[in-house]
Amino acid sequence: MSERIHLSKAEVTEVEEQFVLAALRSGWIAPLGPDVEAFEAEIADRVGVKHAVALASGTAALHLALLELGAGPGTCVVLPSMTFAASANAVVYTGAEPVFVDSRPSDGNVDPVLLLQAVDELRDEGRTVAAVMAVDLFGRAADYEAIEPALANRGIALIEDAAEALGARRGGKPAGSFGRCAALSFNGNKIMTTSGGGMLLGDDGPLIEHARTLATQAREPVPWYEHKEIGYNYRMSNILAALGRGQLRRLDHMIGRRRAIRQLYREGLGNLAGVRFLGDGADADACDNCWLTCVTVDRESYDLTADRLVASLNCHDVEVRHLWKPMHLQPVFGGARSFVTGASERLFSTGVTLPSGANLRDDQIARVIDLFQSALAR
Repeated sequence: MSERIHLSKAEVTEVEEQFVLAALRSGWIAPLGPDVEAFEAEIADRVGVKHAVALASGTAALHLALLELGAGPGTCVVLPSMTFAASANAVVYTGAEPVFVDSRPSDGNVDPVLLLQAVDELRDEGRTVAAVMAVDLFGRAADYEAIEPALANRGIALIEDAAEALGARRGGKPAGSFGRCAALSFNGNKIMTTSGGGMLLGDDGPLIEHARTLATQAREPVPWYEHKEIGYNYRMSNILAALGRGQLRRLDHMIGRRRAIRQLYREGLGNLAGVRFLGDGADADACDNCWLTCVTVDRESYDLTADRLVASLNCHDVEVRHLWKPMHLQPVFGGARSFVTGASERLFSTGVTLPSGANLRDDQIARVIDLFQSALAR
């Protein structure tokens, strides 16, 4: 039986083990503790913002961000259609209506022109747009030069869903530093992990501090348990934060390895007619963290759908996945308002993500390339 090649498996070393062991021995087993506080400060420093609150998931971060910005019944939130479901689910948690916008064909990120068109059309209809959420798709920051000032002129808050993009940059600014606030994810397959976890961060101190209160069951600072608001059990545990602190020490190394893996894919697949790396041909202001390497296959060059390509490689124990299925095509959001051009649907039907984990060896990448080429040849 061949060795299975995973898409993006977590890499844990003695560095992380030492941090977690120290946390265990400290006695801080319950949620919160000194590692949580240190982790928040270290991530905020890395991203270049003033405040951060460590949470149970990136979804929790988005939910709290939306609540802080007034999302709720009678409002809508505009966001990309091509994203993981958590982005849209967080909108629904608040009672707001998600409105989906299609992608740029070049990198899959939200189309800024269509995004602003959607905002203006909704407002002309008398709708209240509580916020716009941009998603940094597969580790590449969205076009914030086009989005951020235009929304500021319209008086609409921007949330950056940077769940996939820690370590990426755009125009010299780190992902996670755009908008009114930003969300990170440390899920097990992300660029770095705390097993499960996330973070809400930004320069707006009152916003982050109120989110911190809501994340701790909205407990008031009195000697007994008193609550004036509905809160949530959203805080990160001290042990998971310790794991994150160890991972953060090696983040640059892990990003460097993923970039090297992408280069191997470029050398092996980049000259094939009809094969394109997602992000090629997009603006040069974005510097990816290379969380996942994504390619599309031209249907006119190969009679091969993403479905068949995924099935072909997975039957050889190579974990290849589809790109995110657009939210406006998801059954649960079948009746949602959408502004679409067909770009994300085409990307979904022709694109796949390739194994990209930092612990993959060169010979494993070579095997993926050989199997990919064989699938195209068939």
